[in-house]
Amino acid sequence: MSVFPLLLAASNTGFLFPGQGSQHAGMVAELVATYSAARIALEEADDTLGFALSRLMLDGPEEELTDTVNAQPALLAASVAVMAALSAEMGERMPVAGTGSFVAGHSMGEYSALVAAGSLSYSDGLRLVRARGHLMKEAGTQAPGMMAAVLGFDEARVAELCAEISATVGIVQIANDNCPGQLVISGDRAGMEAAMAALTAAGARKVVPLAVSIAAHSPLMHSAADALRAAIAATKIGVPAVPVIGNTTAQPLRDVDAIRTELAAQLTGSVRWTASVQAMVNAGVTTFVELGAGDVLTSLVKRIDRSATRIAVNEPDGVRAYVAMLS
Repeated sequence: MSVFPLLLAASNTGFLFPGQGSQHAGMVAELVATYSAARIALEEADDTLGFALSRLMLDGPEEELTDTVNAQPALLAASVAVMAALSAEMGERMPVAGTGSFVAGHSMGEYSALVAAGSLSYSDGLRLVRARGHLMKEAGTQAPGMMAAVLGFDEARVAELCAEISATVGIVQIANDNCPGQLVISGDRAGMEAAMAALTAAGARKVVPLAVSIAAHSPLMHSAADALRAAIAATKIGVPAVPVIGNTTAQPLRDVDAIRTELAAQLTGSVRWTASVQAMVNAGVTTFVELGAGDVLTSLVKRIDRSATRIAVNEPDGVRAYVAMLS
C-alpha cells in the first residue's frame, strides 16, 4: 500500500499506531468480514511472510500470537487492514486536501506509521518487524532482563534514580514515558530489583513487574539493534509524505538517514510518547486517531492533553463514523 490517502486529506490530525501489548486474537475480524480490502491486506501479509499470520490474528491461539515474532507483524497487518477499510469506505469521497497532520507509532508501531506515510512499503515493513521480533527474542535469551510499570511518580526523579543505580548496581533506564504518571523501566535483574525497591521507598504509587523476559528499550537490546541496523540499511526507505514523529527524539524524522537511525536507536532508547504527543499538539494537532488494534494510545492521549479529540478506529462502525465525520 502506498501512502494512505486520508493522511493527506485530514487537517490538524495525529494518526497513531499501536505497538506490542495491543494484539489480541480476533483483532480486525469484523473489518475483514465487512471489507474485502481489509481481508486482502491480511492475505498479503500471509503471502509476504510465508505463513498464515491472518489465522493467528483472527483465531489465535493467544499465546502464539503474543510471541514477539508474531505479534509485531500482526500489529502492522492490523493497522494496514484498518487503513484499507477506511480507503474502501471513502471511495470517491475524498475530502479536500488538509494540512498540519502527523503520524506516530509507539515502539513497533513506528513501522506502521512509516508504512502509512509512504516511507516504507507494506511488504518491507512486514519483513522488518518479523526480523525485529526474532532479534529481540534472541537478545532476550542472551541477556535476560525485566520491565516494570512505575505509576504516580515524576519522570525526572525516575530518570535520576535509574542513573544512580546504573552507575553502581546494574542496568536500568526509562523504557517508555507513556503519559504523566505512567512510566515503564527496563534493565537487567540486578538493576531492576534495586530500582524497584528505590522507587517504592521514594514514594511511587505502584511499581509493577511486567510479565516479560525481554528488556526492551534498554542497552540489553544492543545485539538486536546492531543486527537490525543491517536489515534496515538493506531496505528501501523513502521520505515520508506526512511528518513522522520519532520515538526517541519526539521530533519529525525529516530524511531517510534520520529514519534509519531512529529505527535502530529505538531498540535501546526510550519511547518518549508524552513528548511526542505534546510535540504534535504544539504543532496544531487537535484530533488524534488511533488506527489498529485497541485504544491504548488514545487512552494515553487523554492523560496528556484532555482537550484533544480522540478516536480509535478498528471496527466497521468506527470506520463509517470517521469517514462520515470527514465528509
